[in-house]
Amino acid sequence: MVAAARLGVALAVRTAVVVACILAATLAVPAAARGDTYSLVVSGASGGPAYVETYESWRQTLVDVLRSQAEFRDEHLIVLAETPAPGVGRASREGVTEAFETLRGRMTADSELLVVLLGHGTYDGVEAKFNLVGPDLAAAEWSRLLDSLPGRAVFVNTTASSFPFVEALAREERIVIAATASPVQRYDTVFPRFFVGALDSPAADLDKDGRVSVWEAFASTSAQVRRWYEQEGRLATERAVLDDSGDGVGGDAERPGSDGHLASRRFVGAGVDRPAAAADASLAPLVARREGLEERVAGLRSRKESMNAAEYARELEQALVELARVSREIRQRTAAGPGAVTTGR
Repeated sequence: MVAAARLGVALAVRTAVVVACILAATLAVPAAARGDTYSLVVSGASGGPAYVETYESWRQTLVDVLRSQAEFRDEHLIVLAETPAPGVGRASREGVTEAFETLRGRMTADSELLVVLLGHGTYDGVEAKFNLVGPDLAAAEWSRLLDSLPGRAVFVNTTASSFPFVEALAREERIVIAATASPVQRYDTVFPRFFVGALDSPAADLDKDGRVSVWEAFASTSAQVRRWYEQEGRLATERAVLDDSGDGVGGDAERPGSDGHLASRRFVGAGVDRPAAAADASLAPLVARREGLEERVAGLRSRKESMNAAEYARELEQALVELARVSREIRQRTAAGPGAVTTGR
């Protein structure tokens, strides 16, 4: 039984890696410069002394990850907690509303916002809420706050009973992650334990391109959650889902369905996102080649149902291999510095 469990975990991890690599390879980030990135971290009402230290640790780990980024800007990070402190506001309805007002004045249409909720979540059969100090905010209210902002958003609810947030917040060009796949999964989650450090973990960089995408952080965390339940010998009471297609359904790391393509191209933080490739004019032919290959892969995918299966597989494999080669050369030349020449092997 133990051997079977370990095999199941290994297969799950391998599946997550394969899915992440395919998504990253087929829809790699274009080299054009993107806008600034912002982060809002909310550690809600603890509900008792047993949770205070845990939530504080998770919040601080995530904040440290964001602050460690090369182009971090303090004014691009807002942190709210149960107990205010220097640089930390109160995690109340008013505090959240004020945070969104501040972000509304700073963000532009090209900006990207990461929202992470740490704490407790509830679902009464009608509304899902995130527990704050004082009156809580329901999923529909979080949705209205997000809709009031310019730019795009990545919303991560790490709590129990968080799935209804996927249904309520799903939009085109928005990524929503919930720690549970059903509102009836109401037990405390371990998802945040692993997610808070995944955004800059080398182990989470599944395609080894030197950066951790939203999808990679999600897939890596999902694999670690699965492994934790297996090692503890416990029945899993949570299964994280991600929606980036806007349909409000979501998929998990092993069966993403129509989701995951956008998340594999998104990188979050609290600063300025300037891809190094965009600064080197000598990379322009390679970047153009990569974008052409991406279009070729997208075209193949759109014609999949009308193509012979063997022909589709052959052409897709050729395109993916060439895309991986070009992407690797871009990474190598970027690491070597402007104007560098590599063998391309």
